[in-house]
Amino acid sequence: MAVTLKDVAELAGVSRSAVSRTFTEGASVSAKTRNRVMKAASDLGFSPNALASSLTTGRTKMIGLVSNNFHNPIFLEVFDLFTRGLQDRGLRPLLVNLTDETDPEASVRMLRQYSVDGVIVASSTLPPGFATAFREAGLPVVHSFGRHTRAPSVDILGIDNIAAGQLAARTLIARGYTEIGFLGGPAEATSTIDREKGFLQEIEAHSGVSVTSSFAENYSFDAGLDGMRGLLAGDLAQAYFCGDDVLSIGALAALQGAGLRVPEDIGLLGLNDMKMAAWANINLTTIHNPFPEIIAASIELVATLAEGGTPLPEARLFDCHVVERGTLRPVP
Repeated sequence: MAVTLKDVAELAGVSRSAVSRTFTEGASVSAKTRNRVMKAASDLGFSPNALASSLTTGRTKMIGLVSNNFHNPIFLEVFDLFTRGLQDRGLRPLLVNLTDETDPEASVRMLRQYSVDGVIVASSTLPPGFATAFREAGLPVVHSFGRHTRAPSVDILGIDNIAAGQLAARTLIARGYTEIGFLGGPAEATSTIDREKGFLQEIEAHSGVSVTSSFAENYSFDAGLDGMRGLLAGDLAQAYFCGDDVLSIGALAALQGAGLRVPEDIGLLGLNDMKMAAWANINLTTIHNPFPEIIAASIELVATLAEGGTPLPEARLFDCHVVERGTLRPVP
């Protein structure tokens, strides 16, 4: 039989309401009573019912963790950091898969049914309207990896994708590449749009450098593989900024399958610095995306909002930098 509130109360010699107050955050209970209840609970192996507690406090401590690109293994790292970080704060993540979802209203209804205390939209490809829809439904929301804007309607945390594209172009040009290409993710994704925009802007400032652009169906290994196979049918550039590590790894496999060497024949530059990028058989030169810092700040912010804090929405930028490995030729 499960140990009940009544069992703890009888062993501690207190009322059931005293036991309830002991396990209710912010409730008033004397130190003596608290010690007696905690000892009795420990002796009996009692754990408070989180759902029952939410009826008393009005808070479920549940945070909706919303994403859509489950094809990309980087999100295993992202979800690991998010779930552990939320649990360390005493919060419970509710993972929501919005792959191929176009209507935010269905997601809003589901999360309201679960009475979540807040929402984290963890995606660089979901339209901004999803985060806005959660806010308009009265749910505290943070958009991690969202598109930077000067006047955000919700809190946005991530890198400046335009600046990342500029950094990628400078990195390739500094190594003497004069024919370079952009292999992005989905053409309609804001992350792809901004990374290509910055990439092209920087190239325009350098004479004697030509550029081509192409796009993959999504941020996945197979999409990178197919994208590079398509490029192999024409004239290849000297080096490619793939806009994402997993695209780069797919492109690397396509090039190696065609008998080409990286970086001797073709250079590759990724973005994210996922753990797989450092594997010896991949050794991808990439742009570091500071996921741990972005995720920690997102959790801190959504916890503040869930507890009733009302800071004005802001777009917070995090710095990125190049991680030198082995898929680009060295700077002359």
